[in-house]
Amino acid sequence: MQIQYNEINSRSCVPDESEVRRKYESITRYLIEHRITVTAMESCTSGQIASLLTDTEGSSAIFKGSLVTYSNEAKIMYGVSEDIIRKYGVYSAQTASEMARVCRNLMKSDIGIGITGSFGNKDPENDDSIPGEIYFAFNDARRIGQYHCKLPDQPSRFLYKLYTAGVAADQLTAFLSS
Repeated sequence: MQIQYNEINSRSCVPDESEVRRKYESITRYLIEHRITVTAMESCTSGQIASLLTDTEGSSAIFKGSLVTYSNEAKIMYGVSEDIIRKYGVYSAQTASEMARVCRNLMKSDIGIGITGSFGNKDPENDDSIPGEIYFAFNDARRIGQYHCKLPDQPSRFLYKLYTAGVAADQLTAFLSS
């Protein structure tokens, strides 16, 4: 399986909610048109990506489900390797990739999305927490796309989630077209 790692340079701005929603509507329509199923395992975004994917009419044809695994225990309970979390940290490209692989296999979908990271505060439960850094991955039968992004400060947790979802949408669009 081919693994591609990408460092993303973030722009310093507050996300435009209507623009992020437009991106996900386009992605969902593409998935429907090409009959590509998708699922997600989200930590820091708490289901924001799943929500955006399912805001488009007809998304039930391609969206298999999602898991919000905010804690390490939840990730492990669903099948994320404890060894990977221990070796690389919960906030890592490797953990995001494992999350994408696990949810894809669990839900028997074509693409899995995994996302983990810290927003405004250091996570007291995990030493590898760096506020404003996220990792996400896409997994299909042939390849894994891994991504890392440093987020600009945002005025609220919702805007951190929306910004992260927007960055992920841009990379998912590229992943789907490659």
